[in-house]
Amino acid sequence: MNRREFSKQTAAIAGVGMAAGLAPWQSAQAQTPAEGTNYVKLSQPAPVSAPAGKIEVVEFFWYGCPHCFYFEPSLAAWAAKLPPDVIFKRVPVAFRENPFVAHQRLYFAIEALGLIPTLHAKVFHALHQEQLKLDKPDLIADWVAKQGVDKTKFMAMYNSFALQTKSAQARTLMDAYKIDGVPAIGVAGRYFTSVSLNGTPDKALATTDYLIGLARKGK
Repeated sequence: MNRREFSKQTAAIAGVGMAAGLAPWQSAQAQTPAEGTNYVKLSQPAPVSAPAGKIEVVEFFWYGCPHCFYFEPSLAAWAAKLPPDVIFKRVPVAFRENPFVAHQRLYFAIEALGLIPTLHAKVFHALHQEQLKLDKPDLIADWVAKQGVDKTKFMAMYNSFALQTKSAQARTLMDAYKIDGVPAIGVAGRYFTSVSLNGTPDKALATTDYLIGLARKGK
């Protein structure tokens, strides 16, 4: 989903079903990804925060994006099986003000409070299945309170300087990877791929595995 499509959301996305008995990325065709077609090698490296010897993989997403919603189950299953030398993180994008900024702060707040395992998927569900807006601080605060989270503690984090810093870092990383649509994946500060470049989520994850291999070899 690129910037131009964000005002025309649609949940009718093809090619996201799971092959029976297989994780989605395992059902991708055994074909070597092609540079310029399935992925892009950055001309200038993007900053990475992973320690030496680790490979950083970054998913850029937006809670309001239906493509990200459908990608999330496959991505989560893939991320749960990553090898020890790979560090995975998510970065919420903010292409303009609300709802992007509100959703970005929502993610960073639940991340800071250690609530990603319990609330991340629920946010997607609330927006895309329950059709909740969650585009204003008071709506977000009420929703997290219904999930059993201390409302005062959450809002203190939501409005904190630490989150402003996180947002600035997200913008820097978005610019470095030249992100103009989501979901997208950055690998090791060197490569960029996405579902749109590969056609389906499973092929995007297969390409990501390939890029991790390149990064591991120092290519």
